[in-house]
Amino acid sequence: MDHLYILLVAALIVGASKGGLASAGAIAVPLCSLVMNPVVAAAVLLPVFLVTDWIGVFLYRRDFSARNLAILIPAMFAGVLLATVITPYTPEPLLLIITGLIGLWYVGRKWLARGPEGPVAAARVAPGLFWGVLTGVTSFITHSGAPPAQAFLLPQRLPKLQFAGTIAIAFAAGNLAKLPGYWALGALDGLDWTLTAILAATGIVGTILGRRLVEVLPDALYLRVIEVLLFGLSIVLITKGALGVL
Repeated sequence: MDHLYILLVAALIVGASKGGLASAGAIAVPLCSLVMNPVVAAAVLLPVFLVTDWIGVFLYRRDFSARNLAILIPAMFAGVLLATVITPYTPEPLLLIITGLIGLWYVGRKWLARGPEGPVAAARVAPGLFWGVLTGVTSFITHSGAPPAQAFLLPQRLPKLQFAGTIAIAFAAGNLAKLPGYWALGALDGLDWTLTAILAATGIVGTILGRRLVEVLPDALYLRVIEVLLFGLSIVLITKGALGVL
């Protein structure tokens, strides 16, 4: 039950991300990584992701891109397998730095994008496999798979509900695929199941809250708050990781 308040906030954030505030999910593991190992944080939050994933699938069950799912899901499975192999050999300071760099990459990509939009991209296999594998790796390590998945999907300018449904279904499948890897690494061995149940229930509340916030918050304001918070957390994590290396 150590760091309970931070875990509860993270669970709310995870739930809110599945309720429609997709960018919020990128903050959960970086937030917990301030007080625990990123892999431990990811393992503790995995049941919350699994429970809230399927609520998201239910909400968007009629809206998805079948072609994008056919490309992304196998690639994400390959990324999860790759991450299962490399994670035991990756020291904690490097994991902190990777987590922080993922956050900075996401924020930088958003803040530095300028000029008119290019033509609508097609759902091509080769780019989808690249971004899908990267999604699987980053999602396994820190549950931060949304940025590479969005890098592939956003240029296609899918309808809003179809985009949300594709993300929801892809990550529901990808998070299920993490279970054997987390079990093999022993990351699930020490879980406090009472705490897990509390966090899962909190995540469900967060899903309802996220759905409500989507309806009332201006998109621009919400996104700016998330980006600023993620930027600050990323800087802290990179600094903490660099000090650990030194």
